Parts: sequence; C-alpha cells; structure tokens
Amino acid sequence: MNERAESQGRQTAESSAEEAGATVEDQRLVRGARTRRRIARHGVDVASLEGLNGLSIGRLATDLGLSKSGIQTLFRTKENLQLAVAESAREEFTEAVVRPARTAPPGSARLRALTEHWISYVEAPLFAGGCFWAASLPDFDSRPGEVRDALLLHRRTWLALLAGELRNAVDAGEIARLDVDLAAFQIDAVLNAANTALRLGEDDAVPMVRRVVDGFLAPAASR
Repeated sequence: MNERAESQGRQTAESSAEEAGATVEDQRLVRGARTRRRIARHGVDVASLEGLNGLSIGRLATDLGLSKSGIQTLFRTKENLQLAVAESAREEFTEAVVRPARTAPPGSARLRALTEHWISYVEAPLFAGGCFWAASLPDFDSRPGEVRDALLLHRRTWLALLAGELRNAVDAGEIARLDVDLAAFQIDAVLNAANTALRLGEDDAVPMVRRVVDGFLAPAASR
C-alpha cells in the first residue's frame, strides 16, 4: 500500500513538473510572439519612411531598447524581418482600409468607401511615413525574391479589389461601361500621387483624388 502511494505521489509530482514546464514554455512563446509583433510593427513605421532596405536589426534594437541577439533569434535573417514587416503592414492596411469598406454596398458605394478610407490612411497617417508600399516597392520592383513577391501580391490584390468594385458598378448599371482594369490602375496611380503630395504638404491633393474618383463613378446617363 505504501509503495503504491509512493508511486502515485511520484507520478503526480512528475505530472505537475511537466505541466509547470509546459506553462513556462507557453509563456515564453507568447512573450516571443508579442515581441515579434512589436518589432514588426515598428519596422513598418521605419520602412514607410526609409523603405524596407532602411531596416536593420541594430536600428530596431536601439529604437525599441532590445538586444540585437534577441531580434536575431526571433527573425534569423534580414529577409525574414522584411517579410514580417510587410505582413504586419498588410494586416494593418486591411483593418484600416479594406474591412471598414465592406459595410458599404458593392459597386460605387464600396469603391468610394475604399478610396475614402485610403485617404484617411495617408492623411492622418497610419504609418509614420505615409503609404508603406509607396516607400517600399521602388526598392524591390527589380529585385526578384520573396520580399518582392509579398509586396507585389499586396499591390495586385488591391488593384483587383478596385477593379472588382468598378465591375460591380458597371454590372449594376450605376456607371457606364469602361475598362475596369485600366480605371483601377489610374485610381491607384492617383492615390499614390496623393500620398507623395500630402507628404510634401500639398493638402489640395485630397479634393483632386475625389474629383478623379467622381469622374469614374459618374452615372451612365451623364457620361
């Protein structure tokens, strides 16, 4: 009886130790994930000002009061860091621009909502330097690799979203037939021009963007 009790006691103690070890490990993983998100989010601000090539582990460590070795452990390579930063930017952009626009009806209303939320995204900048992609794409447009692929995927997704809502507007008879891919390209170009203008203090860029969008969304009878 005593041997059985002792055995059960040992098993209970071992189980408790394993659970405690697992809890400690879980806490470390949670802390690591939180720190990784914090670093990536700060990296978005830096990249929006200086491009993704402006990122360095040393710079982020200094800015955030972290050790270089700690950041190195979390990301391993600069490319992994850049990819994490691009993903953080995509997630924040989706939450600030794309998701709120989904409450508007498809077509003209949703396209207007997308452009209005995009204007807010750069007018009271979500990221320190304005549009993250406007700052980062020029560094990678001629450099094949995973970072370029990630940036390009975001751009193509955004253009497809604009084109899709223009197509919805055409199909619903809200606007005249047009080349939706060309119109999406033009709207995106105007938005990027507005980002640069706003960074230079040219506040009249916003009403010009709205006039351009209004031109594409004019009712079919008035075109």
